[in-house]
Amino acid sequence: MSKVFVGLSGGVDSSVAAYILQQQGYEVEAMFMQNWHNTTGTLHGDCPWKDDLALAQLVAKQLGIPFHSIDLSDAYRRRVVDYMFAEYARGRTPNPDVLCNREIKFDAFLEACMVQGAAMVATGHYCRKSEETIDGKPMYNLIAGADGNKDQSYFLCQLSQQQLQHALFPIGEMTKPEVREVARSLHLPTATRKDSQGICFVGKVDLPVFLQQKLKAQAGDIIEIPKEYKPCSDTSNLWAMAQPYTLSPAMGKKIGTHQGAHFYTIGQRRGFGVGGHREPLFVLATDVKKNIVYVGEGHAHNCLNHNALHINSEEQHWLRPDKILQVGEQRTYKVRIRYRQPLQNATLHALPQGIVIVFDQPQRGITPGQLAGCRASVVGTQGAVACQG
Repeated sequence: MSKVFVGLSGGVDSSVAAYILQQQGYEVEAMFMQNWHNTTGTLHGDCPWKDDLALAQLVAKQLGIPFHSIDLSDAYRRRVVDYMFAEYARGRTPNPDVLCNREIKFDAFLEACMVQGAAMVATGHYCRKSEETIDGKPMYNLIAGADGNKDQSYFLCQLSQQQLQHALFPIGEMTKPEVREVARSLHLPTATRKDSQGICFVGKVDLPVFLQQKLKAQAGDIIEIPKEYKPCSDTSNLWAMAQPYTLSPAMGKKIGTHQGAHFYTIGQRRGFGVGGHREPLFVLATDVKKNIVYVGEGHAHNCLNHNALHINSEEQHWLRPDKILQVGEQRTYKVRIRYRQPLQNATLHALPQGIVIVFDQPQRGITPGQLAGCRASVVGTQGAVACQG
C-alpha cells in the first residue's frame, strides 16, 4: 500500500483517522502543523498549540507511527490571515477555515508531505469522496459526511480536482460518537478531548481585538432602519435583484456609535451597546467607506432577509469543471451559505456578469464574502461553490 501522511492535530478525529488507515494497510506517518504563533486577540485557553503538539506526539507513539512536525506559519499568515484582514477592510465577511483547507492543508501541507514520499494526505474531516471516469479521465466528487450533524464538506468546497486526487477522509463514513468510541477502546489520550472552536489554527478570538492588529478603530454612527422600511428589489432584472440592499442615513436615525464598521458583519446581534429595544438589534448592512453600521430591530426585519445573491465570474469555483453552467443556463441545487445551515432549495442562473442564486425562500443575513456551497442532492456531491460578491 502507498504511504499516507495524516495531519495529526491533537484532536480525536485525526487520531482515529490515523488508526483506520493503519487497519486498512496503509504505510502511515503523522505530520503536525504549527501555523500560528501570535496570541493577540485569542481567548485564553483556546487551541494551545503546545498541548496539541504533545497530544499528537502521544497518539503517534501509541499507534507506532513516525511523527513529524512542520511550521507553515509564514504561508498561513500570507495566504489566510492577510486575506482575512483584507476582506474585513473591504466590508466583507471571509471564511478563513475554507481558505485554510484550500491553501494550507491541501496545498502547502500536501506539497511538504509529498516531498517526504507521501502519495496521499489524510485529515479528520467528516466528509467523503468518490471517483468516476469522465471521457477516460478520473473525476472526483466531494460528498457529505455520513454524520449529518458533523458534515464538513462545506469547509472543503474550494478544493480542486488535483487536491481531491491526493486526499483521504478516513472517518467520513463514521459518526462522531463512533469516532469517540474507537478512541476510547484504544485508550487514546484524545478520546475525550473537546472539539476545537474558532478560526482554523488560531482558535477562538475576540474579533475586534484580533482585527485591530491591522485595522484601526474609528468612531462612526449606528443608524437604525425602522421595521416598516421595505427595500426596493428589481425582480425583472436578476443581477439587480441579487445585489445587497443599499441603505443611507436618511432612511433611519442615529442611535449610537461604534468603533469601526469593518468589525461588524451582517446578521450580527451583539456588540452595539445600545438598549431600549423590545427585540434584539441586528446588523443589516455596513458601509466601510463612510464608517456606518446599519441595524434593525427583530428577526423579521425586511432588510435582514433576501431572496437572492450574486457571484462575480472571477469568484466562482466549480469542483467539477464539467458541470460549469454556461451563460443562459440554469440549474436547481441544494444550497447553504454558512456551516450547518440546513440546505435550501435554489436555482442557479448563469449570466454574463456571473452567477445569480435565487432561493425558494428568503435567506437571513446574506453577507458579501460568504461562500455558497451547492449540492446536487441533500447527501450528494458538492457541485458549485462560489464567493458572494
